[in-house]
Amino acid sequence: MIFGASVTKRLFILPAIAVIACGSLAFAADAGHAAGTGLGSSGETILIAEIALLLIVGRGLGEIMQRFGQPAVIGQLLAGIILGPSLFGWVWPQAHALIFPASAEQKNLIAGLANVGVMLLLLLTGMETDLKLVRKVGMPAFAVTAAGVAVPFLCGFALGQFLPDSILPAQHRLVASLFLGTALSISSIKIVAMVVREMNFMRRNLGQIIVASSIMEDTTGWIIVSIILGIAGAGGFSLAGLAKTVLGTMLFLGLSYTIGRKLVFWSIRWVNDTFKSEFAVVTAILIIMCLMALITQSIGVNTVLGAFVAGVLVGESPILSKQIENQLRGFISAFMMPIFFGLSGLSANLTILADVHLAILTAGLVVIASLGKFGGAFTGGLISGLSARESLALGCGLNARGSTEVIVASIGLGMGALTQNLYTMIVTMAVITTMAMPPMLRSALRRLPISPEEEQRLKREDLDAKGFVSRFERLLIAADNSANGELATRLAGFIAGRRGIPVTMLPSYTQSQSENEPLLEDFATDGAKKGHRVEADKEDEEKPEKVEVSVRAIGAPHEGVADEAAKGYDILFVGLEKMIDKDGFSATVDRVAAKFEGPLALVVAGNSAEDVAGAGFDVLVPVNGTEAARRGAEMAFALTSLKDSDIVALHVADRAPENTDKRAKARRPRKKAERAILEDVSILARHYGYEKIRTVVHTDVVPPVAILEEAQRSKCNMIVLGTSRRVGEHLSLGQTAGSLLEKWKGAIIFVVT
Repeated sequence: MIFGASVTKRLFILPAIAVIACGSLAFAADAGHAAGTGLGSSGETILIAEIALLLIVGRGLGEIMQRFGQPAVIGQLLAGIILGPSLFGWVWPQAHALIFPASAEQKNLIAGLANVGVMLLLLLTGMETDLKLVRKVGMPAFAVTAAGVAVPFLCGFALGQFLPDSILPAQHRLVASLFLGTALSISSIKIVAMVVREMNFMRRNLGQIIVASSIMEDTTGWIIVSIILGIAGAGGFSLAGLAKTVLGTMLFLGLSYTIGRKLVFWSIRWVNDTFKSEFAVVTAILIIMCLMALITQSIGVNTVLGAFVAGVLVGESPILSKQIENQLRGFISAFMMPIFFGLSGLSANLTILADVHLAILTAGLVVIASLGKFGGAFTGGLISGLSARESLALGCGLNARGSTEVIVASIGLGMGALTQNLYTMIVTMAVITTMAMPPMLRSALRRLPISPEEEQRLKREDLDAKGFVSRFERLLIAADNSANGELATRLAGFIAGRRGIPVTMLPSYTQSQSENEPLLEDFATDGAKKGHRVEADKEDEEKPEKVEVSVRAIGAPHEGVADEAAKGYDILFVGLEKMIDKDGFSATVDRVAAKFEGPLALVVAGNSAEDVAGAGFDVLVPVNGTEAARRGAEMAFALTSLKDSDIVALHVADRAPENTDKRAKARRPRKKAERAILEDVSILARHYGYEKIRTVVHTDVVPPVAILEEAQRSKCNMIVLGTSRRVGEHLSLGQTAGSLLEKWKGAIIFVVT
């Protein structure tokens, strides 16, 4: 990457600032120690100084690395290496000893922070683990993972068996070999995903296989690490101890991905919906992480597995909003990552590479790690049916160890399973393979052409990314037991069923309810089942999740909406007995709409009330090229079943000029605009399964008249109109919406944005 020389010069001032800061802190520490007060006399103060240095240097070097196309974690690792015995301690050992003292108390302070950092990093890694992608990719990812883990693991284990005793912990050759094999077999999700995303390959078939394989390798690796730690904690290999660890791990994973998955979802949802204090969901996520870490610790498995699985379950939660996720990611990325990886670099001492024997062993480790990983991934790619060129890209992409490798090595060092020299060798290998991977993968991916089938899939996904309904994650319904409320509830449930997203009901009962009469939440559940069946019938689509319908007790509808609005809903469906009055929307609807800032779906059943429980509707959707109208069209396609419904798209063209010459000149661009608008809505219809819809153009007539005439001519019983709020104290959607409210007697839905 090329950037301005002035920027480069400014960035390279950062290491100089770090050196000055180190010297200043060392001088202050020395003065304080001599005086018996100040910096040198307080372990807490030294800890703060250490954190400040790691943040300054780690952030600065991370920025430099990113500008050269390398991951920021490499800069954070290098920051620790620079501040550690490899450079700072070698150049100025007295100052290094003052800032990073070797006392047990000081080391315990920083070690405690590092342990929390490991758990938070694994929580974040788990949250970024996309299990849906793994299920979608399927067999190729499994084959690549099996070969990509087995081959380098065996290489690392064999290397551990032949290493000299001098660089292995006493009587721990087996555990060290297992750690070495694991370290060589794991890829870094973060770095792999970063490069694949940067190359715009995240949605390409091969990009998804690379990322999915990395996810599976990472998950497999943490399970293996946990088992190895169980063996190490037992003091050596024991068949009974191994069986206990393996069975405990399997039981924990089985319960986590079944019962635990629901408990985590319910916990996050309950906290989000109940607590009013700031960042309550973040606190709940941290508590879940700690509880699961304690569970794994209690069964003899390290806390890292509990933190990682907690992250996976949290990431799978249907209501984990981007805002909540970014709050947690921001803290971990800004604070914990520079500290942890800086401390990891501090633990490495590259001066050992001055020993020719150790330098040769390190070079051999890098070669074996690279060949083992590349060979395993390449073989797995060929076995799964990928081409040699695609398998080559796989081998290049999965050869980055990065942060994952360092975490594994740090755990091994802390457990006494690795010596300081072996730890340094592994960190060196991690840095080299990570820095080599981005340019190699970029080069390999550039040579891969796109197939027609893949191009079609990418176009479909582009529609989803730009879509309206396709981005819904949670629905809110304010309804009563009127025909309007029943229709609104069924339609919202139908969309939720198609998307597999949760629904919250705010029911109010204005009429007496008999014991045998269904509740409003029953209508939502029934609609969700129908929507789920529509998606389940599509063979090429992933099956949606079962819909969770929760009910909130409320007073007046607007009061319930006011309480729920801030909890993260994408749209509010409104269906109340009195939706309209002589002036437009009723005062009740006006108050409800005022309490919700997001999109609305205002539902009026009209004289189609008897069709509410029916199979579907014949829908007219007006389109005019605006974003509001397009959202209305998408809603129309999403809330109907193509087996039971017909849709007519109506475009009302502008009036032609009265002058004949002007009319002739305006005809061609007007026709072009009409074709573009109708083609766009036809593409959107095909995306929802409607291979062909009827498109109609009306000219020289005002929109309300054209809409009513076409609805009657096409025998439609529902109109879906996309519109936007007008400025004012009361809810107003414009002249067209007002005219339809007054004159149309069938069902109508206003999609308000």
